[in-house]
Amino acid sequence: MSGTEATLYEISNGAAWITLNRPAARNALSPTLVAEMDAHLRAANADPAVRCIVITGADPAFCAGADLKTPRGQSPLGVMKEVTFPDVLQHIMDSDKPVIAAVNGSAYAGGLGIIGAADIVIAAEDAPCSFSEVRIGVIPAVIAVTCLPKLGLHQGMRLMLTGERFTGAQAVGLGLVHRAVPKGELRAAVEAEVATICLGGPLAVVAAKKMVRAVPKLAPQTAFAEMAALSGGMFTAPEGQEGMAAFREKRPPSWVKGE
Repeated sequence: MSGTEATLYEISNGAAWITLNRPAARNALSPTLVAEMDAHLRAANADPAVRCIVITGADPAFCAGADLKTPRGQSPLGVMKEVTFPDVLQHIMDSDKPVIAAVNGSAYAGGLGIIGAADIVIAAEDAPCSFSEVRIGVIPAVIAVTCLPKLGLHQGMRLMLTGERFTGAQAVGLGLVHRAVPKGELRAAVEAEVATICLGGPLAVVAAKKMVRAVPKLAPQTAFAEMAALSGGMFTAPEGQEGMAAFREKRPPSWVKGE
């Protein structure tokens, strides 16, 4: 494991774990933390040994959002010059590797933005969450980009108008979280998710993520044409050929280790 004041970075069983590491500030989004998150995302995507990226927080929090100790008269997000928080959210969504948010504790404001950007979210059942911006006289403008597609207008309107708290377990029903587990089981649940993803072909997983992001933006006729061409290419590519050969021969494909 390597680390700095603001983040930790560890590779374990095919996953790069990025841990937000400002526990005294509840892992608030300082310029240093945001820049390091971006650097770790880039490193993980460039590492062929990494199949998944996990973002979590140093206890007790996941992420409290923007650092509200910014000097009076300045925007907490405005001080981020080289790498901005929107840059990081975009990089999470555009990452070739699947990104899992392991929500270990409270997730407020920008913390929910990370959850919205992630591909898969597993949370501690009792993790408190809130779009808390209106309570301090601002709005969840940036994170609306990642969260509203998952929440929809109906849920998003109420949560963003009220700033009301909800739990990791309740977030499953809202569409922000896939699974909620007891906090003590979170790491094991995330590791099991990583192991399941690693059963898929590395290139197929990358292509599947891009497909899920792309198809909803396409008109049906265009989508059918583009996806038919993509499917044909995947079947004839070496990875697809290996997968089908493994199926016929009743053996694990070459990318499944330890079988």
